[in-house]
Amino acid sequence: MCAMNILHGNAEKPRILLVEDNPGDIRLTQEALRESNLDIHLDVVSDGEQAVDFLNRRGKYAQAVLPNIILLDLNLPKKNGIEVLREIKSSDALKRIPVIVLTTSDADHDISKAYGLHANCYILKPVDFDDFAKVIKLVETFWFNTVKLPSN
Repeated sequence: MCAMNILHGNAEKPRILLVEDNPGDIRLTQEALRESNLDIHLDVVSDGEQAVDFLNRRGKYAQAVLPNIILLDLNLPKKNGIEVLREIKSSDALKRIPVIVLTTSDADHDISKAYGLHANCYILKPVDFDDFAKVIKLVETFWFNTVKLPSN
């Protein structure tokens, strides 16, 4: 079965919102997704305030399309990932969107806070490109080929 059928029952591209301020990690994610089997639409915002504006379709993001999943870094300028996660999971309009924390922090308090705020999973970013690409491929396979996601 095609992942796009799993998502929407039509030919819409699966959508990911990447919330990441590191240009290198943005490039790694883009490159890893390019190597994937799915045609995925990737939106990128580089700070927590932009993420909240994008998800609430405010300002320059008024025409934004909600993602199927969110890849969220914790170490963000303006509003950190924990604050963004708290806003997402407290919003009736957004709380069903799976949030995958993808970060370099392996601190127990960050992991506990993220899961306490209903993050769907917490993944440590590998530093090696091949390992990073494998993680993105696993995320893609699990969330777009295995899991049944709600339509937005």
